[in-house]
Amino acid sequence: MMKQKFAINGMSCNHCVATVEKTINELPGIEKVKVNLKKNQGSVKFDETQTSAQEIADKVSAAGYETEVI
Repeated sequence: MMKQKFAINGMSCNHCVATVEKTINELPGIEKVKVNLKKNQGSVKFDETQTSAQEIADKVSAAGYETEVI
């Protein structure tokens, strides 16, 4: 399992947080997702044989939030 942090910009409320968490959880190999609205960050624990940090960032970006791996 790998743990990766992401900078996520564009979230303004808890609904945004829920959307980002749901979006990430749709990917294969995701074990745990924690998104912090105040810090504009997310932490994801995932199986790197099933998905990558870049795929996670791309999926969140496609949902409308500016995202980068940190």
